[in-house]
Amino acid sequence: MRLTGQLLIGKSPVTGSKAVINAINPATGETLEPGYAGGGTDEVEQASELAWAAFDTYRETALEVRASFLETIASEIEALGDELIQRCMLETGLPLARLEGERGRTCGQLRLFAQVVRSGEWMGVCIDPAQVERTPMPRSDLRQRHIALGPVAVFGASNFPLAFSVAGGDTASALAAGCPVVVKAHSAHPGTSELVGRAIQAAVAKCRLPEGVFSLLFGSGREVGAALVADPRIQAVGFTGSRSGGTALMKIAQARPQPIPMYAEMSSINPVFLLSEALEARCTNIAKGFVGSLTMGAGQFCTNPGLVIAVKGTALDAFLDATKEALHDTTAQTMLTPGIHQAYKESVNNLATSGKVRELARGRAGESSHQGQAGLYVAAGSDFLADETLQAEVFGATALVVECADMAEVHSIAEALEGQLTATLQLDDGDLASARALLPILERKAGRILVNGFPTGVEVCHAMVHGGPFPATSDSRTTSVGSAAIHRFLRPVCYQDLPDALLPEAIRDGNPLNLNRLIDGRRQPSPDTRG
Repeated sequence: MRLTGQLLIGKSPVTGSKAVINAINPATGETLEPGYAGGGTDEVEQASELAWAAFDTYRETALEVRASFLETIASEIEALGDELIQRCMLETGLPLARLEGERGRTCGQLRLFAQVVRSGEWMGVCIDPAQVERTPMPRSDLRQRHIALGPVAVFGASNFPLAFSVAGGDTASALAAGCPVVVKAHSAHPGTSELVGRAIQAAVAKCRLPEGVFSLLFGSGREVGAALVADPRIQAVGFTGSRSGGTALMKIAQARPQPIPMYAEMSSINPVFLLSEALEARCTNIAKGFVGSLTMGAGQFCTNPGLVIAVKGTALDAFLDATKEALHDTTAQTMLTPGIHQAYKESVNNLATSGKVRELARGRAGESSHQGQAGLYVAAGSDFLADETLQAEVFGATALVVECADMAEVHSIAEALEGQLTATLQLDDGDLASARALLPILERKAGRILVNGFPTGVEVCHAMVHGGPFPATSDSRTTSVGSAAIHRFLRPVCYQDLPDALLPEAIRDGNPLNLNRLIDGRRQPSPDTRG
């Protein structure tokens, strides 16, 4: 497929009129063609108008039609073959195996949401039949279902060019909910974005859906993103990126005449608590696992373990020695963009020059431009508590170890932490009492709590929570990964005393869609699931 450098607005390729974006190969510094002329407010207007025009039709598509659409997107992405992977490698510096795995995850989550759509459980159907004889007041016939919010703006992420970008989790869950999507592509990988965008465009046409179900915009700076969030037809936003970018868009979303939900994943340092018995028994193995997680993908994961907390002593010293040895052997890795590499160097320098930390170890230095050198620093618990800047996320393979005087200080640090995507406990049986005392704090601080693992690697499934209190996300009640992500883009509607002919199929008498429904407070399984 020839890359054109054009925006995709509905079914039409459109040449932008703003500043041209070129991807940069971070491994070589080479400027990649074609250039992508950015859009502006006119293109946002066109895409938003098409999305609004498509909304009422798309949100009432038959469940099978919508599920098949999601599966068709997955098949169209797979049909791109090596062309997609090779372009993505050029634009991100990520290795072949990583990108093949990410493509599998992208298509897998599209197919997961197809299953979710078919089940109909997301509609949350409940019916309270009329009670005309009830005294002193009769009860009306009341029926509820969830419907799509409206067109959704999705911002592509830098660190997952497939799974969190044009056809990533936000797009998949919004389309599954019945929401048209307008994607603002990340400027670091425009060619990858165009290829995936054309795959979605082809799926829209094959499934004979309204063209406004999907559009793809490019644009440098903040004009396109700000205009998209402010557009009155956009009804929700999905964002994965920096804390500064997310909070800026949150302000726009809340300042509208009609404020809208903004689901932003922004910043997390994912603390790892090393409890005493585990540290004593398996410090070397924990150190190896930690370094592997820290340096995975050059540390460019939102679940990267950037903070380690433990009580100081000989066991922690042994862990630090083992970590230092393992880190010395790590090679520098190419980071996603020159800008991300520069930001990483600045963040590490801020940490190293704070005056309250000491350098413990560095990995091997890079041999070419834009390679991130791994690092590990140590601070005292009292200094960490006194300086909130030590909580700043370092987006890359550098972590801070906090040496605590005792478990009371560990608890104080846990209480002082900002909201996190994850919190990890390394524990053995003798640590259960300590873990039990920490758990209520961690439940308040994080969206996912792990034991004896490491947080990198997010399973796409029904139970997963990829969210957490601010600043990990802008709304701790939601997840951006897993089937529950669909609920971000839905709202409940109650229908009172409507005749059956006017009711949506999901809540009609006779249950024509064969859904599981809550009838008068009792679960009524669909006819297809009854024994």
